[in-house]
Amino acid sequence: MEFGWTPEQRARYDTALAAARQRFTPESGAPGIAPAGWRALGELGLLGASVEAKFGGGGHGALDTALLFEAFGRGCPDTGLVFAAAAHLFACAMPIAEFGDASLKERLLPDMCAGRTVAANAMTEPDAGSDVAKLATTATPVDGGYLLNGVKSFVSNGPLADVLVTYATTDPAAGHFAVTAFAVERGTAGIGVGEPFGKLGMKSCPAGQVTFTDCFVPGDQVLGERGQGSVVFQESMRWERTCLFALYVGLQERLVEQVIEHVQQRSQFGRKLTEFQSVTNRIVEMKLRLESSRLLLYRACWLLDRDEPGALPSALSKLAVSEAAVAGAADAIQVLGGRGYLTEYGVESALRDAVGGTIFSGTSDIQRQIIARELGL
Repeated sequence: MEFGWTPEQRARYDTALAAARQRFTPESGAPGIAPAGWRALGELGLLGASVEAKFGGGGHGALDTALLFEAFGRGCPDTGLVFAAAAHLFACAMPIAEFGDASLKERLLPDMCAGRTVAANAMTEPDAGSDVAKLATTATPVDGGYLLNGVKSFVSNGPLADVLVTYATTDPAAGHFAVTAFAVERGTAGIGVGEPFGKLGMKSCPAGQVTFTDCFVPGDQVLGERGQGSVVFQESMRWERTCLFALYVGLQERLVEQVIEHVQQRSQFGRKLTEFQSVTNRIVEMKLRLESSRLLLYRACWLLDRDEPGALPSALSKLAVSEAAVAGAADAIQVLGGRGYLTEYGVESALRDAVGGTIFSGTSDIQRQIIARELGL
């Protein structure tokens, strides 16, 4: 594995970081997916980074895509917005790009990449979180397509979504081949969208309930083949678990920069904060967790680019990055003291947003289960 960045990667990262800092500031507006901000993410190449260029994307591999999300996670103070972009790309655009037929890709992907539409992944159900084999939502074959019936819960981007990538049971007795994936457009009759949930953090990534009631989906909007839903979902999760958490690497970098600036400028008891070993040791731990989790994430992306299978690298990376982000944000609050507790400095929101990273795409305990299974335990 090559640890150095190419000149192209460095230039792309620096450009993205500068653009994120300029376009998205703490004063740029209230949290949420505003149309202008979403289009800006599309213009800056984030929403279609890993989609083929012929469909309006950047055509980047996993590592180059992750570097872009790292830059935006570092430069954009609205972590929820960057997370919404990642969910849109990895859990929605990539399944369509990899499993949709040509006409579906041509119809949906250019608008998704440009930021003209928002996409949401509708898999989780009230009684089925990460267990894709236990979905109560059904897709019944009818002439020309399927009728969807069921309820999806905690659909990230759902309240605003124009496109829903959803999963439903087509044959309960088929085991691994029981589930089918669909791309459903918002205007389709039979779709009901609930109000956004109140959440701990990531306010700009709205989540809500989506209901399907005799919702007709044409057969050409099936992703892959009937019964291939588990394969589609696992491939999308491979992208998401590998690349999405690069934004939390960027978040950690931003926090380290913020606390270093703080301790270099502030004094207590007649001494610079840099003279207190308990303070500097805490920052050193933040940096250690940052660099360790960064290496695991880069390795997972490198392996994905080499098309080397295996859930272990992504699970290790996701676990390390998400938990490092929570610990780093908590440390940053301690270093900043009272300022860390105040909303104007943004560190308390970083902690709340970091907690979301340990929940989405499978909790930390699920990642530990995956790692244990891969180790033969």
